[in-house]
Formats: sequence, structure tokens, C-alpha cells
Amino acid sequence: MHGHNYRITVILRGQLDDRGLVTDFGELDDEIAPLLKQLDHELLNDVPGLENPTAELIAFWLLERLSHAVTIRVYENDDSWAEISRV
Repeated sequence: MHGHNYRITVILRGQLDDRGLVTDFGELDDEIAPLLKQLDHELLNDVPGLENPTAELIAFWLLERLSHAVTIRVYENDDSWAEISRV
């Protein structure tokens, strides 16, 4: 058993609203916060859908839950990351 200090990159796509935004970053933070709470300092193997918590599966798990995201990149460190995109 070991742990990581993951970082993520979220890439968005969508129509611009009347403010010229795809989404407000504050709203994105509000959407991401409960997801990160499910993962932070938890045994990821116990999170439904992450029984085998590879960086690829964590990225996929996040992508499925973030409405405007088209790409998620999960970094295990500066040199090791996995990226999942919607087709």
C-alpha cells in the first residue's frame, strides 16, 4: 500500500455564455470540491468505480462526473501522468 499526491488538469469545452465563459471557475471549483473530498486521504480502492485506482481510471472517474470537462489529466508526479478525453 502506498499513496500519491495527485494533481489534476481539467480542460473544458462548451458554448460561451453571455459573460463570455464556458463556465465560471468558481462554479467549476464547486463541482470539483465534492469529488476531491471523496478521494482526499481515502483508500481509493474503497471508492466505487476505483477498485483498481490507476491514474487512468481516476481520470476517467473524474471525467464522467464533470459536466463541461472534455479532458482530464491526472499527475502522479511531474513526469508521470495519464490523460483521458471525451471522443
